[in-house]
Amino acid sequence: MRSLEYFYEMSPTDPDQIHESDLRALFRAHGLRCTRQREQIYTALATTTSHPTAEELHHIVKDSEGGLSLATVYNTLEAFTERGLCRRIPSASGSGPSRFDADIADHAHIVLDDGRILDLPHDLGEQIASEVPQAVLGAIEARLGVRIESVSVQFTARRVQRD
Repeated sequence: MRSLEYFYEMSPTDPDQIHESDLRALFRAHGLRCTRQREQIYTALATTTSHPTAEELHHIVKDSEGGLSLATVYNTLEAFTERGLCRRIPSASGSGPSRFDADIADHAHIVLDDGRILDLPHDLGEQIASEVPQAVLGAIEARLGVRIESVSVQFTARRVQRD
């Protein structure tokens, strides 16, 4: 069985490489019961870079998991989000559906004008995060009475037509 770090560091992979015993350990470590539907939903989410909506995940999983309702997908994603197994990415417009990402490691996103979300290459995201002045982070903490645990960067972009 792989260590739990495998899931935290994994890049999207072939669904056949995610083993049931690994998922059981992951769910148990996060206080979730392991069910076939949760396995199917998590595997679909963890093996894509498309940052799917609940509806898109439902469409992906429903063929292999007959009888899976959209409500179950929403409830499962809510449980995954609350337990730290995925992150919810709100729509850039604020009115569209949220998207989900099983990659919970710190990384930056680019939100395109058509709603798609791309991961910024890791090295560029690290460079941006390292440029945030510690004095600014300290000032934010002092003024707002919070402790910053991580910095999340999201860019909004438009595809450029190349000649």
